[in-house]
Amino acid sequence: MGEMGKAIGLLMSGTLVYYHCVNRNATLLSLLSDVLIVLLSSLALLGLLFRQLNVSVPVDPLEWQISQDTACNIVARVANTVGAAESVLRVAATGHDKRLFLRVVVCLYFLAALGRIISGITIAYAGLCLFCLSRLFQSSDRNSVLNRRNRDILEREASSEF
Repeated sequence: MGEMGKAIGLLMSGTLVYYHCVNRNATLLSLLSDVLIVLLSSLALLGLLFRQLNVSVPVDPLEWQISQDTACNIVARVANTVGAAESVLRVAATGHDKRLFLRVVVCLYFLAALGRIISGITIAYAGLCLFCLSRLFQSSDRNSVLNRRNRDILEREASSEF
């Protein structure tokens, strides 16, 4: 799946989470339990159906695993993100960097004021939409650069043949 597909999938998932949490006035915990109930029920029905039709399941879900490199990569990214945020807040809290301290205070004040006006899930959804749009624009720019580069190469090859 390309960058555009990932961004669209993320946006669709975020939209479903936003709908569930805001329009239904439900919590994230109720969303998680609803998803697990649907998955469990679907798998149970498929298991019963396969057993009745004597269909063997090609892949055993108990054998699904992720590689150790993938797990380490995920944990390392989370640890780096948390460490960077902690480092910025620690430097800002000590007051050694006055500009950073001022930026953090202004950002936190802005987020607190925004949180009083708009619910947290709406802010998170708006951030997700902005992130997905930036990914879509980046992938479309990358595609247009690649198309331009390929067109230039084809033109050079065509002119060198004659």
